[in-house]
Amino acid sequence: MFPYTPLAQTEIDFVQASDPSITVSLISVNVLMENTLHDDLKAIIDREDPDILLLMETDQVWSDALSDLLARYPTTKSHLADDHYGLIFATRLETQSLELLWPDADDTPAIRAVLRSPDGVDFNFLGLHPRPPVPGNTTVVRDKQIEDAALLTQSSIRPTVVMGDFNDVAWSWTTRRFKRYSGLVEPRVGRGMISSFHANYSFLRLPIDQIFITKDIGLVSFNRLDNFGSDHFPMAATVLFDKSWEVADGR
Repeated sequence: MFPYTPLAQTEIDFVQASDPSITVSLISVNVLMENTLHDDLKAIIDREDPDILLLMETDQVWSDALSDLLARYPTTKSHLADDHYGLIFATRLETQSLELLWPDADDTPAIRAVLRSPDGVDFNFLGLHPRPPVPGNTTVVRDKQIEDAALLTQSSIRPTVVMGDFNDVAWSWTTRRFKRYSGLVEPRVGRGMISSFHANYSFLRLPIDQIFITKDIGLVSFNRLDNFGSDHFPMAATVLFDKSWEVADGR
């Protein structure tokens, strides 16, 4: 756990964008299917106005509640389900490809997309929500989906962003193997745990909602957003693909 304290060296520095219009903002959030505070999440998304939005645990009720907000995005993809494994992806970026995947040994969907940043760089986006290790679900299934995600990105020549509710802490053997296989780096390292779950219990919170990026991507910001009634906090990041960035002050 030492890497997830401010005493550790960061894996990736914050950078400054010379032109904010070419950055890409992202939000991922497990909405908690039973949560009825739809307007509270809408207010957060409206305020943050992300270029990429990944929502998990979305059923038809959530889709209907967010329909006017989602209509702002020219590209959406969804798998609505009442088993806590629905998913909605939305983006305003130019989309080269977009598909739902069902990784091996798991019946929960993942998103794979090739998107184009405002400055014309094509990059991979992968959104995950593997099943947690609870009675009836072993860690083997979750670990296999995370491993499959690493293998999907391992040989890619494009910059890559991976986000989602991993149902796994950042320092676990599975997540460390994921980083080793994929070559991705993590904003939390050297900055603290920035825990995302459980939102209602400050004494028992863990960093299970993750974001990882390749080293050729600049990290402009990374933060946890407001509690809106879910058991997860939304996680937000802003990234930059233009290589002319400058390292920002601070960690």
